[in-house]
Formats: sequence, C-alpha cells, structure tokens
Amino acid sequence: MQNRIAKAFERAKNEGRGAFVAYLTMGYPTLARSEEGADALVAGGADVLELGVPFSDPFADGPVIRSAAYKALENGVTLDDVIAAAKRLRAKHPQTGLVLFAYYNLIFSKGLEAFAAKAAEAGVDAVLAVDLPLEEREELLSVLRPHGIGFVPLVAPNTPIERVKASAEGVGDGFVYVITVKGTTGARTELPADLTARLDEIRAAVKLPVAAGFGISTREQAAVVSRHADGFISGSALVKKLGEMKGEIKTLALADR
Repeated sequence: MQNRIAKAFERAKNEGRGAFVAYLTMGYPTLARSEEGADALVAGGADVLELGVPFSDPFADGPVIRSAAYKALENGVTLDDVIAAAKRLRAKHPQTGLVLFAYYNLIFSKGLEAFAAKAAEAGVDAVLAVDLPLEEREELLSVLRPHGIGFVPLVAPNTPIERVKASAEGVGDGFVYVITVKGTTGARTELPADLTARLDEIRAAVKLPVAAGFGISTREQAAVVSRHADGFISGSALVKKLGEMKGEIKTLALADR
C-alpha cells in the first residue's frame, strides 16, 4: 500500500508536473508562525512538507537555515515539539506527505523505538536523517519499518551510481533526495550545468521518485529540474521568505524568478 509521499509524486506525475517538496525550519520565527507557513505552503501547492527539527550544529545547512535553527532553539523548540506540530498539520492536511528532517543525534538521543512510535502516531510518512550514512542506517530503518515510516536517502553530487542504487533500496515509500550542488544549503542564481544529465542517470537507475534540492529558489529553476526529475525541493528561499512576511499568511510558494 502506498503512503502519502508515493501518492503525492504519482498525483503530480498524472498532472504533468514535478512534485513540490517544501522545507521549513520548525520554530522559526516561532513555532506557531512556522505552522502557519506550513499551512500556507500547502495552499501554495506543496505536495510534501519537510519539517526541519532545529539542531545546534547544522553543518549541512547554509546561513539562512542555520540562523533559523539557532532562533528556533532560542525559542526552546525540541524534537517533541516538531512531532506535535506534525500531528496538528496531519489533521489539517490529510493528503500531504510529511517528512521529519533531523540530524541523527536528536533521534538517537530520544530512543529509536520511542521516536518511531511517536512519529507514526503523529502521521509522519518518512524520516530524513541528514548525517546517517548508508552503512549505519539499518538500526534506524529496522525500527521505522514496523511503524510504516519510510526513509529519504540523500545523494551527493559525487556519489557513484552504484552507491546511489544501494541508497535507494529497502527504504520504503519515499523519494531519493539528490543534492544539486557541492556545499551547504542556500539559494543559488544558477544550478550546475551537468545537473540535468546527473538527474537523468539517477532516475534511470532507481525505482523511487527522484527529487532535487539545494539551491532551488525560483519557479524557473523548479521547472528545469522537473523536466529531469520527479520533483524539486526548496528550503532556504522559503525559510527566508517566511521570516520576512508580516501579518496573515495565505499562501507561500517560490518566486517567479
């Protein structure tokens, strides 16, 4: 049986578009405001929400998300708070895919079984553990599987294709997160020239949907990526935009250019 993430990618495919995967740092600028932002992203067309759990050493993230994480930590936001927010979002958006995006130390410290049980009860569809390598992920996957929770593997620009294939095996319903650029997260004015060929190669090699992220900040970039992948991921541009917005938020989406 497909979970909501698989159905979201299939729905987007049937509509002739790439799935929109949107990241927010939960707790920035406040927890309530980030939940408003999540609602606004769904209104703006997001198919899958990545709910970022703030961490004190977000080494994979650029200045926008790093700053947002520090602010969320100052606000006292914890993993449990984000799981509780996921439960509220699930009640409001029953068809939206929910990915819990965290560093593994936070998950491990909570206790794997306790984490998986709470995440499942909240309606989380998949987990993305940024710093959990292929060789060490089975201890988490073995706990997620019985709860029906998938895992989203990260693939770097220089990951050999055989390792990409291995990363996409045994993770349940979800998608392969293809990192578009070397370095940390953050909006870019241009994406790498060889990205489309890389996406074509990965898409041909794996069974899971392929979504590309890091640096996507405009609809134009999203459209280019979507011609060679099943979806696109945007984070920093949306986090920055949410932080700048005042008053009621009705919709939140990528800028036209």
